[in-house]
Amino acid sequence: MPAAEEAAAQVRAAEDRRYAAMLAADATALDDLLADGLVYTHSSGARENKQELLARIGGGELRYVRLEHPVSQVVVLGDAVLVLGEMHGDVVVGGQPRRLDNAVVAVWAAQDGGWRLAAFQGTPLPTSLPG
Repeated sequence: MPAAEEAAAQVRAAEDRRYAAMLAADATALDDLLADGLVYTHSSGARENKQELLARIGGGELRYVRLEHPVSQVVVLGDAVLVLGEMHGDVVVGGQPRRLDNAVVAVWAAQDGGWRLAAFQGTPLPTSLPG
């Protein structure tokens, strides 16, 4: 398998592990998947670093109930990989249920002998396209 195809497959598998860990509120598994310099931007525009995100998920303040993450494109750029797609699901934030329907981009970086999520951006999908 060529290097770019192998990197894409590894990152797709890491994305699946990340979403499973988010659903399980498994901060330990997430810690291994997230870069120390992570910048995680939620669809609300709120931005968190790795420690803040892990604390909210591990402490139950941010609870993912259901998640789907269809991937539309994986772009390998050497030591970085972009994962473009969507995130759909249900989440509870501070006790308040919310529905997620977002376009997302995840940036994975080759670090410490593996792939780590370096940045994430979720943007709400429009309810309808302009006519």
